[in-house]
Amino acid sequence: MTTNNDSEQPVKQFIEGCIRNDRQSQQALYKHFYSFAMGICLRYANSRPDAAGILNDSFYKVFKNIGSYDPSKAFQPWLGKIVSNTAIDFYRTNLKFAQHIDIYTMDHPPPMITDYDHLAYADLLKMVQCLTPAYRTVFNMFAVDGYSHEEIASILEISIGTSKSNLYKARQKLQEMLVKNETLSYKIQSPGEEERFLQARLNTKIQ
Repeated sequence: MTTNNDSEQPVKQFIEGCIRNDRQSQQALYKHFYSFAMGICLRYANSRPDAAGILNDSFYKVFKNIGSYDPSKAFQPWLGKIVSNTAIDFYRTNLKFAQHIDIYTMDHPPPMITDYDHLAYADLLKMVQCLTPAYRTVFNMFAVDGYSHEEIASILEISIGTSKSNLYKARQKLQEMLVKNETLSYKIQSPGEEERFLQARLNTKIQ
C-alpha cells in the first residue's frame, strides 16, 4: 500500500537518488507512488492502457524535472500536479468541443438533480470513464482537481460557457447512471485521492 507520507526518509533518499539519475532510485520512487499516480491517470483515461501511457509520460517528466522540486515542500502534491497536467495535455489534443453547447445558449436548462450517496471508488470511476473525453476532462478538472471555469477555458482553449456546459452535462450523465444503479450506496473506506474523488458533487447546479 502506498503511503501519503512523503516525508519518510526512504522517499527522501529516492528523490536524492533520482536527482543523481540513479536507476534504482527511479524504480523505487515509481513503485512507491504508482497507486497514487495511476489513480489520477484512470480518472482522465478512456482505458487502463491509456492510463498506463499517461503514467509513463508523467514519470518521465518527473525524473526529467526532479531537480526543480523544492524539498521544503511536500513531494506528493508536486508529483500529482505533473500527472494531472500530463493527463490534461494528452486529451487536450484529442478533444472536440465544437459539438458541445455553450451554457449561455441554453434557454431552458434542466432542473437540478439532488446530490448522490457516496459510491465505492471503483464504481464511480467506471461511471466517469463512460463519459465522453470532453465531459470527463472538465468534470475532473473542476470537481476533483479544483480548477476554475476560467482556468479550464484557458487551458483547453474553450469558452467559459462551454466549460460550464460540459460540467453540467457530465453531472447530468452521471446522475442518469446513478438512477439506473439505485442500489449502489457505499461509505468512503479510505482517505486521500480516492476520498477527494468521491466527494466531487454530481448535482447539475451551474457553479
